[in-house]
Amino acid sequence: MRYLVIFSLLLPSFAQAAIVSYFKYEDGRTNWQYVANFSSSILIILLSLVILGLFIARRRLFKAHRELHAIRDDLEVRVKERTATLNESNTKLLASNEALEQEIAQHILTTKRLMTSEAYITDILTSMPLMLVCLDKDGRITHWNRRTEEVSGISAERALGKSLWEAYPTATVSPDQIQQAIKNQDTVHIKQSLRSMSHFDITIYPLRENSDGGVVLLIDDISKETMAENMLIHNDKMSFMGEMASTMAHDINTPLQGILLDLRSFQRALRANADSDDAQQNAKRAERLDEIANQMSLKGDQVNTIINNLLAFARSRQEKKQMVNMVDVMENTLRLAGDILSVSERLPFHRIKIERHFDENLPLTPCYITEMQQVFLSLLRNACHSLDEKLASEVVTTDSDKPFIPTIKLLLAECYGNLWIKVQHNGKGLSNEEQMYLFEPFFSNQEPEKSVDAGQRLSFSYYIITEQHQGHMAVTSDEESGSTFHMQLPLQA
Repeated sequence: MRYLVIFSLLLPSFAQAAIVSYFKYEDGRTNWQYVANFSSSILIILLSLVILGLFIARRRLFKAHRELHAIRDDLEVRVKERTATLNESNTKLLASNEALEQEIAQHILTTKRLMTSEAYITDILTSMPLMLVCLDKDGRITHWNRRTEEVSGISAERALGKSLWEAYPTATVSPDQIQQAIKNQDTVHIKQSLRSMSHFDITIYPLRENSDGGVVLLIDDISKETMAENMLIHNDKMSFMGEMASTMAHDINTPLQGILLDLRSFQRALRANADSDDAQQNAKRAERLDEIANQMSLKGDQVNTIINNLLAFARSRQEKKQMVNMVDVMENTLRLAGDILSVSERLPFHRIKIERHFDENLPLTPCYITEMQQVFLSLLRNACHSLDEKLASEVVTTDSDKPFIPTIKLLLAECYGNLWIKVQHNGKGLSNEEQMYLFEPFFSNQEPEKSVDAGQRLSFSYYIITEQHQGHMAVTSDEESGSTFHMQLPLQA
């Protein structure tokens, strides 16, 4: 509308004059019909324009309204998003606050537990029966427990912060040993004895997880244990010595008893020869005297062999094992047994059947020769006793088709990198109780009121095999069929 007004205002005057003249007759009168029609047309046009303007305005208003709704919706969405974000942030903040509160509570609980654990560990370290000293990398004392106070006589207050050798000048641990443990990051074990009365087991532990370095000294006073162990070793040695002495006395006693009997017979023959004038009888008695003298000489040689064997055992111990052929050791022992072993007149050693089962080309075995010879001799002595008992017992069969033949079987074989040795006899076997205590010191299979049977003692043999040669020894036995002694020796030194 405002454009029409502007148009009409801008319409040139000549156009306006033309329009005015259009509405007049030729005579100058106004043609109102034309005016009315023109005005109606103008009004219709104007109304159309107004309607068009209103339509356009409505469209614009509708568009603006839609845009406004879109803006409002977008704003609502943004508000919702912001609200959701804010709610989420608030939720996260609350969760963070709760987590922080839980973490703080957990931290407080952990701190309390750490304090409790620290106090607990401190109480343990303080009250432990071992001396415990903690040192930093410079050798200054950081911990000095109660046991250390008692032994050293120095309180923890005086010792803490000082050098170990300043606080305790008589400390036997050297700075070099401390530095060695720190440098190598490896545990160092030290055994020390003071005046042969006090014995200490010292262990130096480096602190691997501590960036500051340092070590922990754990000092155990093992004086009582060492003395008890030495006493036990001494008792074992005395037991072995007693066993050997008893065995040798038993071996010597048999020929000595024979010598004494021969001497009495010799004396009786001398007296009878002095009282008789019969030359023929005197000649027979002289032959008997010569026979008795020969028997005494043989038994004296037997005693001499036993004593020489004992002296050889006492003197010939080598510091290192020797590589030997065990067959040679066994054969030498058999020859020695023929000279030494004489259980009774009923069964001299040369009457026992010896069966040898030796593998060919056996490797050399590292051993102490004299000790192994004593082991074999003890086993042969044990076999002689068992064979003699069975020979004298009523259990021996009287069947002429199956006479009892005293037999000892010897086996030497290589198996799985070890030397296997078996000594088997068919004499009287061992009971279950005797097998259980056979290798114990001072074992005897006779009743206490009877004389001690040294031939049944094998504790020293067991000690030689298991301790000195790092081998194994066992026995299997049946009271009717005899016993078998099993030994296993490593072929590598």
